[in-house]
Amino acid sequence: MTPKDPVSVNKTPRCQRSSGVFDRSADLEVYPLLDDVPASQRQDLFVKKLKLCRVLFDFGDVQSDQRNKEIKRQTLQELLDFLGMNRGGITNDMYPHVIDMFSANVFRPIAPSVRLMSQELNSDEEDPVFEVAWPHLQLVYEFFLRFVDAPNFDTRAARTHLDQKFLLQLLELFNSEDPRERDFLKTILHRIYGKIPSYRPFIRSSINYIFLHFIYESEEFNGIAELLEILGSVINGFVLPLKEEHKVFLNRVLLPLHKPSSLAQYHPQLTYCVVQFLEKDPLLAAPTISTLLRYWPKVNSAKEVLFLDEMEEIMDVIHVAEYRKIMLPFYKKLAQCVSSLHFQV
Repeated sequence: MTPKDPVSVNKTPRCQRSSGVFDRSADLEVYPLLDDVPASQRQDLFVKKLKLCRVLFDFGDVQSDQRNKEIKRQTLQELLDFLGMNRGGITNDMYPHVIDMFSANVFRPIAPSVRLMSQELNSDEEDPVFEVAWPHLQLVYEFFLRFVDAPNFDTRAARTHLDQKFLLQLLELFNSEDPRERDFLKTILHRIYGKIPSYRPFIRSSINYIFLHFIYESEEFNGIAELLEILGSVINGFVLPLKEEHKVFLNRVLLPLHKPSSLAQYHPQLTYCVVQFLEKDPLLAAPTISTLLRYWPKVNSAKEVLFLDEMEEIMDVIHVAEYRKIMLPFYKKLAQCVSSLHFQV
């Protein structure tokens, strides 16, 4: 082989190891199937199986606890299937057991990042990092989503256990590097937002805090795109006229999200949110464009392309009267872009 020959490399998925307290002494009991016991005993057996599924195992060690891991996996699958059949659903006194099982499995310190959030704009080339405990976590998330999605989901009973602490822990998990986990979290949080209106202001303010910390302090958070997806749906549901607090959110949170160097990781979702605001209130277009011109990248051509793409979408919805207000500075910026040495700009 000469030095110019390509080197064949078999890439393996990078994994994120769960942090948590593992029960290395557990010997799980095999319970009868829910279908095999009388209806009068199913609720008690259901709770026993939920408690069994609170036991955690170390998936970083492939050889350890194989029997117990399989028992738990089969039990989670049975609970999921049973709930899907909707045979009586879950009674209110079972809610704490469901939420305790979910919390025991998913609420954990997120392990140190396998990779730092890329500072390059071509971050799409980064391989995803997968959670090693996903064989169990996926079933836990599917079960909880089915629980929240159930037509007989009792929000009054749920509020006792889905408190602000629970919501904050849920939001922290958006920093997971596994995109599959973030997708489940996005759907679950959106369902909670839709089903429990009294929690909406707290959820919005908590997301705002994450954004502000990301913009001005860390520039490291894996779930910005997913949180913006949730907010895109929320903004779409804002009633008119827009409240002042919503306009403040646009100016102080959404628009500054154009500053970080990792903009490419969440730019489509951010653009959607901005355009939603301008469609709701056309008078916001001129000040929004003025702010974007102020944030316009000076030395980052790839980021400049993103700004141009967003401007194109804004131009599709802007009203003529608002366009005239920003026409001169906008044309000046376009003239600068035309003279750029970067071929994409």
